[in-house]
Amino acid sequence: MKQFFSNGKLLISGEYVVLDEAVSLAVPTKYGQSLIVENIGEPKIIWQSLDEKGIIWFETEFKLKEDEILNSNDDEISKRLLQILNTAKKLNPDFLKDGLAYKVTTKLDFPKNWGLGTSSTLINNVANWAQTDAYVLLEETFGGSGYDIACAQNNSAITYKLNGDLKEVLPVKFNPKFKEDLYFVHLNKKQNSRDGIKHYREHKGDLLASIKEVNRISQEMIDCVSLEAFQKLMETHEAIIAEITKQTPVKEKLFSDFKGAIKSLGAWGGDFVLAASNQNPVAYFKAKGFDTVIPYQDMVL
Repeated sequence: MKQFFSNGKLLISGEYVVLDEAVSLAVPTKYGQSLIVENIGEPKIIWQSLDEKGIIWFETEFKLKEDEILNSNDDEISKRLLQILNTAKKLNPDFLKDGLAYKVTTKLDFPKNWGLGTSSTLINNVANWAQTDAYVLLEETFGGSGYDIACAQNNSAITYKLNGDLKEVLPVKFNPKFKEDLYFVHLNKKQNSRDGIKHYREHKGDLLASIKEVNRISQEMIDCVSLEAFQKLMETHEAIIAEITKQTPVKEKLFSDFKGAIKSLGAWGGDFVLAASNQNPVAYFKAKGFDTVIPYQDMVL
């Protein structure tokens, strides 16, 4: 039996512009996804995916060599899974070359709609199993900047920067003195990153000045020693991305009366936001129908 685990991710700064070589700040989460591989007797792959409650949400059986799906509760996911495994085989021809049969079980620590990296943790786990490059596997399947793979592989905060084809990953010490005043709030819906990226590509203009400013904010967030200064950095970052993407910041849209700062994390419009306030905001968000409010120290690895 082989077992693999990958961390989930949250992008604290640099959303969207990370694709254009801005320096982003990202953190791995305590929540992630495991993958267990067991040998079985039959010449096929049996795949089961479990949610955070241990309930099967996806299952399929297939013969990889023939690209034949024997049965499945979701053909589209089965096809995508075959694509991932065939890409891993292309990157490492020795992967699954033995023709043995396997039962593969994945298990999430978090609800699928949280947006913490259901896909990126899967890609990193499969890459580890296949002994191949997770960044290349991601690029040839789902696409994206790759910061989520960096979070999957690191147990501390990181800065992440694309430099041409290179990925510059630098572990950093990000342990805010005011972390008890930071909360992650789920917006009750999943945002499709690919849709967000498409919107960004269609609206971005000259980014030189914006990227320079985001780079500064990312570094100042790491060095920040006061909640008030961090809140200002969050607000400035929101204004920059709002201008680039022609979107309304989430605080203005949903939480205009909130006493503190709120910042989107990743593609705008869903998943988690970061709330910074010197008053416990749980009651405020729950009164507005947002029940998933997680303190910083309970989320970040």
